[in-house]
Amino acid sequence: MEPIRLAVNGRTDIGQVREENEDSIHCHCDQQQPFAYVVIADGMGGYSGGAAASRIAADSLKAHLDELLDITFLSCSPSQQQLMLHATLVEAIGVANRRILDAKQGSPQLSQMGTTLVTAVIWQDFLIVAHIGDSRAYLWNNYGLQPLTRDHSVVQEMLDSGQLTMEQAQESQIRNRITRALGIAEPVEATINSWTLKESALLLLCSDGLTEYLDDHTIERVLATHRPALECVYHFIDDANKCGGRDNISAGIIEYCSRPEAVAEFSGESITVNPASKDDITLRKTQR
Repeated sequence: MEPIRLAVNGRTDIGQVREENEDSIHCHCDQQQPFAYVVIADGMGGYSGGAAASRIAADSLKAHLDELLDITFLSCSPSQQQLMLHATLVEAIGVANRRILDAKQGSPQLSQMGTTLVTAVIWQDFLIVAHIGDSRAYLWNNYGLQPLTRDHSVVQEMLDSGQLTMEQAQESQIRNRITRALGIAEPVEATINSWTLKESALLLLCSDGLTEYLDDHTIERVLATHRPALECVYHFIDDANKCGGRDNISAGIIEYCSRPEAVAEFSGESITVNPASKDDITLRKTQR
């Protein structure tokens, strides 16, 4: 089995209109183990409140994930490691939620704050994604773009029930109204899904300051054409700013390379690759 190669990059930007960046982002790639993650939180709740909420959420996830690769974890079987990773995310999200609620009680000026959250973690060939709100995760490979999250939003519920078309949803005046967030109530319900990665891919995580302007087709085109692939985060933020940049913009990318030539492909080097069979399974959902 070829060694797995991982690389990450991320950036957050205040945008063209806001006076404060209420997004928070953490990216990490372990130097010894095939382990990487991106965490993005998009805060809300008025001046300083949103920034505080997103920072608490992102820092809580980072602290838990940074402590994961201990002797106990590394000595466990792959299935046990996957269960531990899932449990770590559940615990971290619960802790983040309680910390935000506690901060709100201690500071009346922060009473309206909350935050979305999306995180993707790769360990070996195992991918797990957790999200709350409308910050998103996507996977791209040679077969195209696949959304890995569904927004917790009023517009998404209306789409699911057939009350809106995709075109109407993009123009809706309530498209930013979310139905779940960290720091609103206890317990908090995150959506957590996991997969086994079967081939090299790019993972994109982003806040809605990006998807406000760039649809899935545009996101796919950028991921497919811009190399080095990790620099796509700069293209995404620049494009969103050129379109208006009314919100803060955050984007993070994880490169997952399961074969040596993918490292060259994502870095932009010229290579020749035998096309994979269309029968190959890109993602195999891990049932839990």
